[in-house]
Amino acid sequence: METKILDGKKTAQDMREEMRLEVISLKEKHNLTPGLAVVLVGENPASVSYVRGKRKACKKIGIYSREENHPETFTEDKLLSLIKELNHDPTIHGILVQLPLPKHIDDKKVLYAIDPDKDVDGFHPFNVGKMMIGEDTYLPCTPHGIQQLLVRNQISIESKHVVIVGRSNIVGKPLAMMLCQKQKHANATVTVCHTRTKDIGSFTRQADIVIAAAGRPNTVTADMISEGAVIIDVGVNRIEDPTREKGYRLVGDADFENVCKKASAITPVPGGVGPMTITMLLHNTIKSAKRSRSL
Repeated sequence: METKILDGKKTAQDMREEMRLEVISLKEKHNLTPGLAVVLVGENPASVSYVRGKRKACKKIGIYSREENHPETFTEDKLLSLIKELNHDPTIHGILVQLPLPKHIDDKKVLYAIDPDKDVDGFHPFNVGKMMIGEDTYLPCTPHGIQQLLVRNQISIESKHVVIVGRSNIVGKPLAMMLCQKQKHANATVTVCHTRTKDIGSFTRQADIVIAAAGRPNTVTADMISEGAVIIDVGVNRIEDPTREKGYRLVGDADFENVCKKASAITPVPGGVGPMTITMLLHNTIKSAKRSRSL
């Protein structure tokens, strides 16, 4: 059995080309340019890198990108005032505040201040609630990216047993809610495992699809999966590697080398789920722009 490598870069490129054409159409037919504001406070290297990636992605498909870069000393009041301004800016359809924020700023207070209609990250409780009951809303980008990666690689989710290892508010919990909905590309039986689960392997061995989202290398090993299972690896972990120029390499939460010998399909790290996350952010921004004109 040859294991299929689920190429997130290729799937993301295909989707972004579709979006590029859609943005051209919105500009020509409706004089509408989707706009995304990205707010960065501080100089966290990973955050700076993510923001750079988002800027490039916006430019390639024709989305207007506004960047708000502020020093670590930027106050919570000033940030809340900025969000209020962006909420009322008609050229901005999506607002993304890059996390983590400096310790003196309350993440929740900031995220909750974003207008739910511009919450393209899908983190506002209003949108989380709508997702929970199966209403149309902005879906969180990484879970939605995972769903699209499966769908566009012809991997059926319906009636499958999906085991998610990890219960974060960003990936594990929302993904569980999305995949068990009575909707197209869902209807799965979902089990959520976490750090307090006894013998995680006893659950993952029952799974048709395993989502590794624990934030720890080698959480899912070959003996923990059944022959022919599909493995989606969300993890991005740095491990020391003196043979590399940077002194480290990136690995996921699954033991790729050994797991891929048993899996029917698996995502690589990097190049799997990562590119899909920014792609779904662009998707949500376009969706918001269309909603603003009732298109």
